[in-house]
Amino acid sequence: MAKRRLIQAINDALVEEMTRDERVILFGEDVEISLFGDTRGLSERFGPTRIRNTPICETLITGMALGAAAAGHRVVAHMMFANFVYTGFDSIANQAAKLRYMTGGQARLPVTYVAAYGGGKSIAAHHSDTPYPMLMNLSGIQVVVPSTPADAKGLMKACIRGDNPSFFLEAGGRGGDMGDVPDEDFIIPLGQAAVRREGGDVTVVAIGSMVKLALQAAQLEYETSGLNAEVIDPRTLVPLDIGSIVKSVQKTGRLVIVDESRDCCSAASHIAAVIADEAFESLKAPIKRVTVPDVPMPYAPNLEKLVMPSIPRIQAAITAVTRQL
Repeated sequence: MAKRRLIQAINDALVEEMTRDERVILFGEDVEISLFGDTRGLSERFGPTRIRNTPICETLITGMALGAAAAGHRVVAHMMFANFVYTGFDSIANQAAKLRYMTGGQARLPVTYVAAYGGGKSIAAHHSDTPYPMLMNLSGIQVVVPSTPADAKGLMKACIRGDNPSFFLEAGGRGGDMGDVPDEDFIIPLGQAAVRREGGDVTVVAIGSMVKLALQAAQLEYETSGLNAEVIDPRTLVPLDIGSIVKSVQKTGRLVIVDESRDCCSAASHIAAVIADEAFESLKAPIKRVTVPDVPMPYAPNLEKLVMPSIPRIQAAITAVTRQL
């Protein structure tokens, strides 16, 4: 077990999978110099036939990824920022999400799209979106949102080895987060949530970068009021481990969902709706969502901080659903 930064764990996964399988190729914007660090050293190690910069044209990246995967490669397509998914969306939404179904399973599309999402870095509205709700709605795309270095490595390897298109979304500006990563080759199956903290008073479902904040808020609540929150990390949004969330809500009777996407049609909205369907009889209080308001992400740091989920906002939601205790 070694201590690794999240960005290093992603890099380790890419190195191991490219070494293991010569069909794995990687291309995208500035992958050779690696602005984020997740593709650092790959160009020197694997050469220009497997690592390739592309023009700043997302339509090209997503179209080329689809064709290369259909032709037998295992493709990692680096989109850089998640906002850039919008400009390359046709191949993703109209082709990658549908072709396996439309060919009766004959087409295999092992594409892993990689992009950094989220605010908190003061890089303005064109670089700070969290678009996984849009990707979830496509139904044919797996959506992966790791919160720890170990999960980042294990989930990346699962995406690359799988035969379905996947989006691997890394939290922008948080690649320096440290954690233990197993030394051996390991895979984390998609669709298995993790219980990051056990508790009996309220369930807090936190997605991706929000897990760290949720854990801090849960600890503060325990120290100040004695409330014991259980923190669930879905790890993947498609497939979504609803069973683990239902089980936790049946135990606690209360649910708070922390999600960095905008409130309207958010992942939190979907989770809330499913729990209302499947565990309504267990609820002792209304479900609360902690999300980003329905506005573009501000550039000014003080305004950005205002709209982002925060520890005080999570604590306030926990207080709201547990005030009858």
